[in-house]
Amino acid sequence: MIYKKVKRILDIIISLFGLIILSPLLLIVAIAIKLESKGPVIFQQDRLGLNGKVFKIYKFRSMCVGAEKQGSGQYSFTGDPRVTKVGRFIRATSIDEFPQFINILKGDMSIIGPRPTLTYHPWPLEEYTEEQRRRFTVRPGVTGWAQINGRKDVLWERRMEFDVEYVDNLSLTLDLKIFLKTIIKVFAMQDNVNVGDTVKRKGQNIGG
Repeated sequence: MIYKKVKRILDIIISLFGLIILSPLLLIVAIAIKLESKGPVIFQQDRLGLNGKVFKIYKFRSMCVGAEKQGSGQYSFTGDPRVTKVGRFIRATSIDEFPQFINILKGDMSIIGPRPTLTYHPWPLEEYTEEQRRRFTVRPGVTGWAQINGRKDVLWERRMEFDVEYVDNLSLTLDLKIFLKTIIKVFAMQDNVNVGDTVKRKGQNIGG
């Protein structure tokens, strides 16, 4: 598919442009994180990428060090005390995702695509159905079709369906639609907080 090659070129151009233009903001955020709490500026976490390959995703750290071992685990909730003051701001504005431009340049991710899932959540790779595994045939994205259709309040089974729909309809037109709607959601600060249980499978009941 020709667009996949064009998409990769666009990803590199946009990521380079984003890092250059946003470099002053990224520096300010990095300093603010370092001044407020101990620990690294960048949070790294294993995620499933293209063809199910594991890679390290980069984000600005928004929680205190060791937060995943406290309270509700990896996922936060409204008023979560583990989230720092700077963290609340960069999460609300999605600035915490900007380091993923580096993931894109490395070839781990794309601007648009299914969000990369944890290696164990919503379930391990071997437990994905054959249909759900199709989401891994494209690079994961910073934002995607599922994210503009509800994001954190959508059950994981439905998110998987959105991801497969994206794979089946991959095009420049769809990517532009997702990109523009994402910008609207970011400015409106919509759907960026976990609001309830989003895994209801095999007896599980885990926030997403």
